[in-house]
Amino acid sequence: MSNLNRKPTVETSTSKTTFWTPLKTSIIGFIGFTILTIIYSFLSENKIYWPGLILMLALYCLFYYLGARSVNKRKGQADDMLVAGRSMPLWISVFTMAATWLGGGYIVGTAETIYSSGLIWTQAPWCYALSLMIGGIFFARKMRKMEFTTMLDPLEARFGKRMTGLLYLPALFSELFWSAAILTSLGTTFGVILGFDFTMSIIISAAVAVAYTVVGGLWAVAQTDVLQITIMFIGLLIVLPFAFNHAGGLEASFSHYTSGMHKSMHLFPPLMGWKDPHWGNMYWHWWDNAFLLIFGGITWQIYFQRVLSARSAKVAMWLSILAGFICLIAAVPPALAAIAGAHADWGALGTSAPDNPSMILPYVFKYMTPDFIGAIALGGLAAAVMAAVAASLLSASGMTSWNVYRPLVKPKASPKQLQKIIRRSIVIIGVAASLISLNVESVYTLWNLSSDLVYSILFPQLTCALYYKWANWYGSLAGFIVALFLRLGGGEPAFNIPPFLPYPMVEHGTVLFPFHTFSMIMGFVTILVVSYFTRRISPPLPLRNPND
Repeated sequence: MSNLNRKPTVETSTSKTTFWTPLKTSIIGFIGFTILTIIYSFLSENKIYWPGLILMLALYCLFYYLGARSVNKRKGQADDMLVAGRSMPLWISVFTMAATWLGGGYIVGTAETIYSSGLIWTQAPWCYALSLMIGGIFFARKMRKMEFTTMLDPLEARFGKRMTGLLYLPALFSELFWSAAILTSLGTTFGVILGFDFTMSIIISAAVAVAYTVVGGLWAVAQTDVLQITIMFIGLLIVLPFAFNHAGGLEASFSHYTSGMHKSMHLFPPLMGWKDPHWGNMYWHWWDNAFLLIFGGITWQIYFQRVLSARSAKVAMWLSILAGFICLIAAVPPALAAIAGAHADWGALGTSAPDNPSMILPYVFKYMTPDFIGAIALGGLAAAVMAAVAASLLSASGMTSWNVYRPLVKPKASPKQLQKIIRRSIVIIGVAASLISLNVESVYTLWNLSSDLVYSILFPQLTCALYYKWANWYGSLAGFIVALFLRLGGGEPAFNIPPFLPYPMVEHGTVLFPFHTFSMIMGFVTILVVSYFTRRISPPLPLRNPND
């Protein structure tokens, strides 16, 4: 049996009273952060919106307190850190799965694309909802039934520890991009509403997120998710009446929006869109993005962390399906806020339209609602961010300790040592995500990048590990190299990487050929073919829990 399944306990001292209780830490943190903000406001001469700041600090302290208190109550069980003792009930599982996906990137990214590109290019909400449903039916049940600890465990069983260490890299980078998208969304909103500049907003947001996550444990994250998702819905909904009042009403706003976006009001492109002059090669690019988001939304540790914490395989399947419906519904409020923003008379509101579409939601909060209502809405967004960033940092750190440090560095590591590695990894990954978010300001770009790596590389690997009996490490390595080469060959504008493969359908320097899907399919084919023809050289390993 695995170290986690044995439920070893971490030694604790009950004879001494700890001074740094969750309540005292929250209160002292509140006071300390307020003092630092006062100093910052004097030095920078920025105008701080203090009621909103106080509300934000109070929410952060409340989240910290609930998470730390939850950990203290369950202290001593080592498997709580990663899979919550595999005892999470359905209702909490659904909330924590939905809260994880409804991070600031989801909310701000939806508003950004509705405002700038129309419904047709707002793919992520319905694609990710469909992704959760497909994942629940075809992946969640099987993974939970075999009691894996992380998403990389079946890869370790099929392809070995060293190959899994290599596949850990795209899994890590995807979590980094996801965390960066979340921090960017909160950082931009803080900057607009509370008066911080973008860089300071990112740094503060990251510091709070890391401090909250280091408290540790999936139970700590899950217990706060219920409150966070409730605050998020309340915060977004109360904004809408005020926003539409400034925009002339719902009917007028929607009419203005549809007239301006009349070619972008469909959910799907024409059936034979490549023949449509309005679409052309962009048709293939649209479907490439859609498949990337649907299937690239499955192979995430942040997703399987929730799945593997469920009480049973059946609960694992249903929590994923139900969370998909919640995610779809949750896209409606930010979409409506963006429609109101598209019809706003920004000059009459004392400002100009946002230069960056990713700023539309913060602008609606600040200029189209009373100050306190905007602060409450910011609290809702912050709640969504805290839920998602805590889960993302914890999932990446869990893979670091469980699938890299434990098998490759210290196989006999104790639960206490693994928890120490997880906490150190959280800090390192949080810093890295912050640096990325400071250099790529588009939430939607980071959001797509996070799915990009798992779609092109990890989706074929995990699917073959679970369902292809001949899969071996030869095929895995070959598939990894082919998929990575073909993906990088299409370039990446976000990081100024130019295309170096002669893909067709290049317009204005952008490759519209569906090279993401092409890379994924060729990775699949390579794993299947190479594994089959090398099955005698490297006999395929059975699919089992490598920790048994």
